Amino acid sequence: MNTTQLKDEAFDQEWKDTVFEDFNQADKEYLDQVIAWTSPFLEGKVLFSQEKAIHHVKGMIKVLALLELDALTMAAALMATATYTLAENNISESQFKTEMMDRFGVEVFELVEGAQALIRIGTVVSQATLPTAEQEKFQQEMLRKMLLAMATDLRIVLILLAARLQTLRWFAESKLPCPSDIALQTSNIYAPLANRLGIWQIKWEMEDLSLRFLKPDVYRDIANKLEAKREEREALVNQFIQSLKEALAEQKITADVAGRAKHIYSIYNKMRNKSLKFEDLYDLLAIRIIVNNERDCYTALSLVHSLWTPVMEEFDDYIARPKPNGYRSLHTVVRDSAGRAFEVQIRTKQMHQFAEYGMAAHWRYKEAGAKGGQVSASSLYDRQISWMRQLLSWRKEVGITEQAEKNQSVSQEDLERKKTALKQEAEKLQKSKPAQSQPDRIYVMTPQARLLELPEGSTPVDFAYLLHTDLGHRCRGAKVDGQLVALNTPLKTGQTVEIIAAKSGGPSRDWLNPQLGYLHSPRAKAKVRLWFNAIELQLRINSGQEQVEKELQRLGKTSVNLEQLASKLGFAHPDDLYVAVAKDEFSLRQIAQAFVEPEQDEEDKPFLPRQAAATSAVKTGKSGVLVVGVESLLTQLARCCHPAPPDAIAGFVTRGRGVSIHRKSCPSFKVMEQKNPERVIEVAWGETDETVYPVNIAVIALDRNGLLRDISEIFAKMKLNVVGVNTQSKESNAYLNFTVEVRNGEQLNKALKSILDVHGVTNARRV
Repeated sequence: MNTTQLKDEAFDQEWKDTVFEDFNQADKEYLDQVIAWTSPFLEGKVLFSQEKAIHHVKGMIKVLALLELDALTMAAALMATATYTLAENNISESQFKTEMMDRFGVEVFELVEGAQALIRIGTVVSQATLPTAEQEKFQQEMLRKMLLAMATDLRIVLILLAARLQTLRWFAESKLPCPSDIALQTSNIYAPLANRLGIWQIKWEMEDLSLRFLKPDVYRDIANKLEAKREEREALVNQFIQSLKEALAEQKITADVAGRAKHIYSIYNKMRNKSLKFEDLYDLLAIRIIVNNERDCYTALSLVHSLWTPVMEEFDDYIARPKPNGYRSLHTVVRDSAGRAFEVQIRTKQMHQFAEYGMAAHWRYKEAGAKGGQVSASSLYDRQISWMRQLLSWRKEVGITEQAEKNQSVSQEDLERKKTALKQEAEKLQKSKPAQSQPDRIYVMTPQARLLELPEGSTPVDFAYLLHTDLGHRCRGAKVDGQLVALNTPLKTGQTVEIIAAKSGGPSRDWLNPQLGYLHSPRAKAKVRLWFNAIELQLRINSGQEQVEKELQRLGKTSVNLEQLASKLGFAHPDDLYVAVAKDEFSLRQIAQAFVEPEQDEEDKPFLPRQAAATSAVKTGKSGVLVVGVESLLTQLARCCHPAPPDAIAGFVTRGRGVSIHRKSCPSFKVMEQKNPERVIEVAWGETDETVYPVNIAVIALDRNGLLRDISEIFAKMKLNVVGVNTQSKESNAYLNFTVEVRNGEQLNKALKSILDVHGVTNARRV
């Protein structure tokens, strides 16, 4: 069907009377003014879909009327559509909007602005292509969150949904091919959004139409397998509901009964996700019963089973055994006299409230897919979804009450009571509205339309670091929506950000100044700190290397293997030696000692200053170590690793100083073993009851007054002799090293456990 074959569209009086019949006289007059002003912009104009503008608007307003929205929303839908025809009418958008605000006020202007922004963002993002299906799915979720974050008013989202549904209806009506990107975007973005808001009548129609355009063969196959059309299936549901209501009334059970016929997309989705055949589906027709208490749930279940034949293998009692997410309800499947299956869910009002708005919300498990997992939650996003759904429910209640008043179908007293309750509910809903003016997350785009999520208050520098660490380091400027901005400009949801970067370079120290506001996200701050820490480390390495090389020149040792020298001095790498020298933690004099006594390298490792106790194994030479196969051989404990029972140990025969005892895991021992394996001998611990062994304990804690005293008290209580202490404070942390004499590993473990219990201590270990 071509556009020219359609009859001319107009806002005739009959159409107005039908669509606007529930509005009061003032609202009708207001809408007449809006129609009179927008008609010249719409008449004779055709949209990109080849649909006449007036035909599109009339369809949108019918959808919005179904949702019982107010006159302002209808007016905004008219004007938002008119903005697409401005070029043909030779009027600028700014002129149009200025006149619109002067004539109809700020509120309708903001609705039109919001609707345009959402449509523009959705169009831009849908054009982005991502390499993997997982990234594509993540992008879709980001867009859904972004659309809601930008929608400062629920009505903006509903205008967007109504416009898209009418576009799909037009393609179905006109038999024109629907662009695949429109059908895909509807299926992936707009239908799930309608689902989360609980707007089922829009959700199912969007899904069915999208499937019809994307997979026409699948759609036709399922449609043919359904024995009755949707209208006939809905008639079956209504007949089932009527019989059930009568039976419940006879049992004096107060209940709300609702039902639906499963739509084609839902059938396709269930068959695909659960690998089922069409014949295996039992919930093509579904009924929900909401009662006052659990007792009525089981009474209603018995009643359903007595009226229809139950399919017992399809019965689930989620009241007695709730799902892991807290969902509670009774599920059963029954067949009528013709063998048609109906799924029945029975729950209380509290259970239903939790299922719709709580952790068990229906949209979560519907979107979880075949694996049955949960869709990830966002605190503000979930609160916003819940609030919007409750607001829609409240609007529906208002519409029902106003209609009852109009028809005088209830008493005046009941109406007043209902109005008072609805007024209180409206006030409660308004107070519970999420603080959208200060969201906890924002959603911005790259120039390639890739969506990114950032903490609220983030700047272009945060954006750059989220994209890539190197891009953040080289960031020198930014464009937001095509305009140059300062790097400390807070970003807003919906903006497109482009980073201007240098070919090389690093961050500025000003970025870490919180008063200047360059960085907001913890991730970006950590990356900048790491950069400057690496720079500082390299400066220390250079300084230490220079000092070591000067000392080696003074000693006349210019051709020394630095890795071997560092190993002799107890360092795993020369850089570690350079840093220790630069921080004055290692004396250059010990380098000279390494050359004076080259054969005693295992004894020349740096250690904390200490004075051994009278019973110390180091001082007495009675190490408590037995050399296998040798009697009365002089042994001594190596000060590089401080072995103590029950450590795995090995001996190394030195020249003139007996056997040096090392832990087998000691780095220095491994080097010596590799160089002189013939000097390694087997040793074992002997009687150690009266011998103590010095061990090094490193403690990291938050720096505070009394920290050293508290740890010293632990050593005193355990009667452990402390022979060496070294402390250092840096960036609010305290680093403490103790040399303590212990009898065995058990005593050491008790000491470490007690130290970890001290307030502020984050780490305590043997080194």
